[in-house]
Amino acid sequence: MLCYASIGGSGVIATELAYALAKRGHDVHVLSHERPFRWRSGVSGLSFAPVEMPSYPVFREPQYLLGSVNAIVRLAREQPIDIVHSHYAVPHATAGYLAREMLAHESGPAPRTVTTLHGTDITLIASDACFRPVVAFSIEQSDAVTVVSASLKADTLRTLSAPRAIQVIPNFVDCDDWRRRPDPGLRESLAPAGAAVVMHASNFRPVKRVGVVLDVFVEIRRRIPAVLVLIGDGPDRTALEQRVADEGLGDAVTFAGEQDDLVRWFSAADIFLLPSAQESFGLAALEAMACEVPGVASAVGGLPEVIEDGVTGYLCPPDAIGLMAQRAIDLLTDPNRLRQMGRAAAEQVRTKWCAEAIVPQYEACYDSLANTRKS
Repeated sequence: MLCYASIGGSGVIATELAYALAKRGHDVHVLSHERPFRWRSGVSGLSFAPVEMPSYPVFREPQYLLGSVNAIVRLAREQPIDIVHSHYAVPHATAGYLAREMLAHESGPAPRTVTTLHGTDITLIASDACFRPVVAFSIEQSDAVTVVSASLKADTLRTLSAPRAIQVIPNFVDCDDWRRRPDPGLRESLAPAGAAVVMHASNFRPVKRVGVVLDVFVEIRRRIPAVLVLIGDGPDRTALEQRVADEGLGDAVTFAGEQDDLVRWFSAADIFLLPSAQESFGLAALEAMACEVPGVASAVGGLPEVIEDGVTGYLCPPDAIGLMAQRAIDLLTDPNRLRQMGRAAAEQVRTKWCAEAIVPQYEACYDSLANTRKS
């Protein structure tokens, strides 16, 4: 399993998938430049193999692609590897392809390659003419390709005109872990006067539009007592912190940073805001829903596949700040409706997106390739 270690949906799902597969009796090795954000130690069948990037004067920056290829090949030489599963198109799918080709010239069958596309590898990177050819080639050379939503499948076919089968396997949560777990102490510390708790969690990149999160919150706060809790970190955090200070909102906004136990934090929220410019799935919204927190989000990408408008949350045009705020206020001023929608959200997660329903789809994909490999 090859993935990024930092905060973001691709690394989270790769790590959770590795954990779920190990629980189901598979031997899984996770490769990345450091232990992933959601890494769990001491799990039987699950191990971490670092991607080493030694410095060399000729190279101006660390060679992560070459390091990833070498890590795969080294691991495959130590023990049989059936599947190399790359999360994100480049450089991971590219690394999987190069490693497979290197191993094909050695004794024994080479591993088969699976690539899972997560969103910005298609909607941002592949849309750039500088990267499109290598993205298209790496995807086309994969033995199997999956995407996390029907929306992303359509984007991939439109962007790359890929003449190959692409399977939709949605994101998931471990429903044994992801369920509402109230922590009165945390709730009191975030909103000591009983104000509504509005929450957002992301990697604070431009596509997440954290400035719009604040815009919506300001509109909410003009009408009802509320606080905003921002979880995560990333490039847009510093500017947002400065804006919060400039507008005198320091007492109403909490920058919680990266958090390991998101169930505890989401369970302290009333509303989850996700006014992204694009979301190929919306994993954070799904995780909030599992904790009985309805989302108010942009009607973009895969979010309509996750949030049922008016039933498990609300979907709005991306720039409809006033409408997002009004939807949130409608719920926050109607406790019965808020509770009903939160429970409907959690029930839908347990019906459609538990690991027990999704992970076997990956296993079936692996099995079909492994059987072909053995033949």
